[in-house]
Amino acid sequence: MDTRRFRTLFISDVHLGSKAAKADFLLDFLRHHEADTIFLVGDIVDGWRLKRSWYWPQDCNDVVQKLLRKARKGTRIVYIPGNHDEFLRDFPGMHFGGIEVAQRAIHETADGKKYLVLHGDEFDVVVRNARLLAYLGDWAYDMAILINIGLAAVRRRLNMPYWSFSAWAKLQVKHAVNFIGEFQRVVAEEAKRSDADGVICGHIHHAVIEDLDGVRYINTGDWVESCTAIAEHEDGTFELITWRTILDTQPVSTPLEDVPLPLPVGIRAA
Repeated sequence: MDTRRFRTLFISDVHLGSKAAKADFLLDFLRHHEADTIFLVGDIVDGWRLKRSWYWPQDCNDVVQKLLRKARKGTRIVYIPGNHDEFLRDFPGMHFGGIEVAQRAIHETADGKKYLVLHGDEFDVVVRNARLLAYLGDWAYDMAILINIGLAAVRRRLNMPYWSFSAWAKLQVKHAVNFIGEFQRVVAEEAKRSDADGVICGHIHHAVIEDLDGVRYINTGDWVESCTAIAEHEDGTFELITWRTILDTQPVSTPLEDVPLPLPVGIRAA
């Protein structure tokens, strides 16, 4: 596959140090994509997991070395820490191996639009009453029905009242949709307060490009399950890239409504 070149790439929520991280997928993606600027939009390293138990296989080193090599060759790399790599928030303006650290940034696209770039975890305070983000597809709902049958039988034997697991599961889907919508709304409002035309963030592991009340909302997704990145072309337009497998010879263009809604790693770890 030929290398694709972009004006800017945005990557977030890799969670290096977590066993869920698809570091090999990201490494393959970085081998086939170049950019003048790369924004690392938080949770690249999973400091929370590493504090509990050290897990750092060779492919994590390979990703770090690949990024450092790109920086040495002239790619501007901006690292905006998230909640899982918040230890880097103590070093705004510092450079590590050519990678600069910033709390947030304003990115100007080729067509003159301004985008607020930030991880987004600070807005969990606004949506703290939302339920855990969950993804329940058809297979999960079928499983919920089976679990419901088993639970009902057990509860009958214990003379306990009926309780529907499947109804509870459907409620969680409703809360998941509400959580995403509320998160997007408050982040878009922050972009307006910053006099930006749009916002580019991560954190909730839900890749999307859409317009919200005159603000372009872009979420980079993650490299735990969906393996997505946002690319800015030379004309300022954006593309959502899904890297399905390290054996792929072409990137997959995924309909945005089909992008799964996995549980954020930060919430799993709580």
